[in-house]
Amino acid sequence: MAIITLLTDYGLKDSYVAEVKGAILKINPSATIIDISHDVGNYDIEEGAFHLARSVPYFPDGTIHVGVVDPTVGGERKRIIIKSRGACFIGPDNGLLAPAAERLGVEKVYEIKNFSILPQRVSEVFDGRDVFGPVAALISKGFSVEEIGSEVKSYHRISLYEPKVEGNRIEAKVIHIDGFGNLVTNVTSRILERVGVKEGEVFRVVMNDRVEKIPLVKRFSAVPKGTLLMLVAGGDYLELSVNQGSASSELGIGKGAILNLIFSKKKMRAHNDAA
Repeated sequence: MAIITLLTDYGLKDSYVAEVKGAILKINPSATIIDISHDVGNYDIEEGAFHLARSVPYFPDGTIHVGVVDPTVGGERKRIIIKSRGACFIGPDNGLLAPAAERLGVEKVYEIKNFSILPQRVSEVFDGRDVFGPVAALISKGFSVEEIGSEVKSYHRISLYEPKVEGNRIEAKVIHIDGFGNLVTNVTSRILERVGVKEGEVFRVVMNDRVEKIPLVKRFSAVPKGTLLMLVAGGDYLELSVNQGSASSELGIGKGAILNLIFSKKKMRAHNDAA
């Protein structure tokens, strides 16, 4: 049974999501459709990319992911399919799909070209229903990507997920603020492992005109209530948090803020020597 996920900025007030699902089920009535989110901020490609990249490792091999946050729908941006290890991504070529696809490992990229096998197009500004959903349904029915598109050598990427590491400093960016006020950064456990930072390290965090010493811990309860902490949470991203509080409110920091995380050079050298 094929699994198709949907991530959009359509919201749930209108019938848009239902129309996309209907277009999928009309082609493959046995498809299982999973909603990742439809509450992405309007036109917010970075937010959509975060939610998609965070969720994809937890789906089984063969899952087809449809992502539609598409400010330039109807324009000249490509409609693409990215084949990654264990998954397929379908949507606009605006960077939305790239972090998730790269997290799994990109194999090939295709531009959707064969519109003759899709249902009759209704609108030039509803690719989710008229192109991306039907393409996912066709792939779930056994159509090959090569029947639908032509291979291309490049695709649009966003720099959101590329923290700068210089010496003993990581320049992190806040890419999301969750419902608890946790500041989710673009630093992953892989980055921390690469520079040799482990649990128990105390970061000196420089943010705006404020400097705080904040420990890297495994759980919120490792520090007293109301205390700042950093930890790698379920999405594998490093978060700056407050135990039973809101880091965003306490620090006055929002999405897009830059945090300079300064750590021990000694630990980094030891890690590099061991490598």
